[in-house]
Amino acid sequence: MAMGHGAFRVLGIDPGLRNLGWGVIEAGGGRLRHVANGVCRSEGEELASRLLSLHGQLSEVVARHAPDCAAVEQTFVNKDAVATLKLGQARAVALLVPAQAGLEVGEYAPNAVKKAVVGVGHAAKVQVDHMVRLQLPGVTIAGPDAADALAVAICHAFQVQAGGRLAAAIAGAVGGRGR
Repeated sequence: MAMGHGAFRVLGIDPGLRNLGWGVIEAGGGRLRHVANGVCRSEGEELASRLLSLHGQLSEVVARHAPDCAAVEQTFVNKDAVATLKLGQARAVALLVPAQAGLEVGEYAPNAVKKAVVGVGHAAKVQVDHMVRLQLPGVTIAGPDAADALAVAICHAFQVQAGGRLAAAIAGAVGGRGR
């Protein structure tokens, strides 16, 4: 991802078959800025039409907000195998849409997102929502799924920025050897 030292846009996605949350932030210079957020709601009765609906809506989000990269929350396996499989299919849409747009896609476990945003891996949803609001002052959040998606975007922005600092430190150390 060629972002240099400037700001970059991150699309965070919280996958769900009924409600797929999304959030776009801009990160750069150690700052975060809210761009947009919302929820894609699947339409139709059949699984295929619901997935197609999510694909179309999320594709519109990518086209409208032009993110530089994306991040998707990993799903957990629950006791209901059928529900887990359907959620996995919605997650596939969440991975496919940004990949079709040529974006690099990061994936994060829910505990990693919570740890990055709240500082605790087992934080409650209300704590995540509160910290998202603190980090993006003045934001109006479209609902819990959108709040989770913004948290995923924030987590990814932190990872990208940390990776850039590490790369700069390594380059500086390697460059300093020849002196």
